[in-house]
Amino acid sequence: MNSHVVLSLFHLFLIVPLFLFIGFQRADTPQWVYYAIATMGVVVFFFHAVKLFLRLQTNSPYMWVNAIHAVFIAPLLLYIGYHQKDTPRAAYELLLLLGFGAFGYHTYSLVKMLQTVDTNHSA
Repeated sequence: MNSHVVLSLFHLFLIVPLFLFIGFQRADTPQWVYYAIATMGVVVFFFHAVKLFLRLQTNSPYMWVNAIHAVFIAPLLLYIGYHQKDTPRAAYELLLLLGFGAFGYHTYSLVKMLQTVDTNHSA
């Protein structure tokens, strides 16, 4: 299976539901989830910071994906994980925005990939 398909499915079935759950639950989010997203924030930051550095060296057109994760998503996860139940509403709203945005982006990506596969097999 294509790695981009796996990545989209990972976001659609794990990340999007997690972000939406936390965004809707807000202060009712279970305590262990705050520790989990803080840990995710650390992992996302280091993974995407390294990928961004490598992609900057090769002038990759996809470096924006890593920049968004390292500069925006990871700090938001760390912020919510740190403040836990005292997290301001705006941070939860941003997490909802990211969840809905990820749903749209990865659904669109899957549809485009399926159209490409269908076009290649129809010939």
